[in-house]
Amino acid sequence: MILDKFHEECGVAGVFGCKEAANLVYLSLYSLQHRGQEGAGIAVSDRDKIRYEKGQGLVADIFSADKIDALEGDMAIGHNRYSTAGESHIRNIQPFCVEINAGPVAIAHNGNIVNADEVKKQLVKNGAIFNSSSDSEVIVHLIAKSGIENLIDSITASLKKLQGAYSLLIMTKDRLIGVRDPLGVRPLILGKLVNGYILVSETVALDLIGAEFIREIEPGEMVIISDKGIESLHPFEKKTPKPCVFEHIYFARPDSMIFGENVYDVRKRMGRMLAIQQPAEADIVVPVPDSGIIATMGYSEQSGIPLEMGLIRNHYVGRTFIEPSQSIRHFGVKIKLNPVKSVINGKRVIVVDDSIVRGTTSRKIVKMLREAGAREIHFRVCSPPTKFPCFYGIDTPTRKELIASSHNIEEIRKFITADTLGYLDINCLEECAGGGEFCKACFNGDYPMMSLDGGGDNPKSGC
Repeated sequence: MILDKFHEECGVAGVFGCKEAANLVYLSLYSLQHRGQEGAGIAVSDRDKIRYEKGQGLVADIFSADKIDALEGDMAIGHNRYSTAGESHIRNIQPFCVEINAGPVAIAHNGNIVNADEVKKQLVKNGAIFNSSSDSEVIVHLIAKSGIENLIDSITASLKKLQGAYSLLIMTKDRLIGVRDPLGVRPLILGKLVNGYILVSETVALDLIGAEFIREIEPGEMVIISDKGIESLHPFEKKTPKPCVFEHIYFARPDSMIFGENVYDVRKRMGRMLAIQQPAEADIVVPVPDSGIIATMGYSEQSGIPLEMGLIRNHYVGRTFIEPSQSIRHFGVKIKLNPVKSVINGKRVIVVDDSIVRGTTSRKIVKMLREAGAREIHFRVCSPPTKFPCFYGIDTPTRKELIASSHNIEEIRKFITADTLGYLDINCLEECAGGGEFCKACFNGDYPMMSLDGGGDNPKSGC
């Protein structure tokens, strides 16, 4: 089943100074499950050696109590994977654990290295042997082959050779290191535990395990956590931060704080602004669950039109299921979403979604609502038209598959068969997200860090 959505990237978590480090990382990954459902791994250090456990599937299915108990140590890092690059195979699941001159090292990475193929070719030419198709392994090889004795200097020199987005956790026998790329595209959070510290992708992990929020790791910052405490370095050239605005639109959990803003509040503001910019006369406002719910609340409050849960989501759909041999109308969408006929029948309906990617799912949703008796359907999107693929950690289709790259709004409206269609204006995004500059390349093709025209396929790079 392929739904018309961008796929999550990855989530990382690291704990220092707690006897139950592996269990705390496990719980953190559980709260970050929305960032990747393909596989997960945990590596732990007992200050002598690093051991790990990893597998395909959901966190709760991979790690039993016995497996967590076997991961003894007071330091651990973990990773949830969605393959923005590399095939779906256990060898691509992180953390990657290797032995280098500096000793054992484990690495977990959220993001995309856009020049990974180029760097990998040179490394292979110089004798490197890769065990995975993930670009994250490129970081491991660069560090191992840097020839620099000091590990921190080696990491810094290696990352300076890379272009792209990364929130990176590196664990040695006695240190936990967190690094965020100079533009701060992906989030990374620092928290305080009773007897230690934690680094995670989102604050929801802190909430689950009772950790105290300290701050976000700054763009271009490297933090080194050891028995001596926390050391902060800024080894990279300072740049204007460009965090990914799609974290607020879709990826992050609404109960998270990222980029200095509560995601819930941002999505509500987007919904309110959408109601101001794209009004419609209607009887009810219906969200496309789950990512469209909070924006729809904002739209309803601003417009005064009541919100109704006219679409119900099946939360227990996995990646695979047995399809029926006979053709069932709209089956691919119905397995996940189903209209409530008593709510929809005879109504003028505003439908609010976070984005339209290919347009195929939106088209099926509109047709399902018409079959449920909707008199009119006004489709509203709380983001601008998605015209370009992402190169920084989101699994997007190629540009030719993005309907807005080759069709105007009226043409898209006709394709999805809605009565009207309206998007949130791109100039309002940053205002709704709290101000500042964001990476909006998927909307305007303005790619930071590199000269890309966005006209080709999404390169195979990522965690």
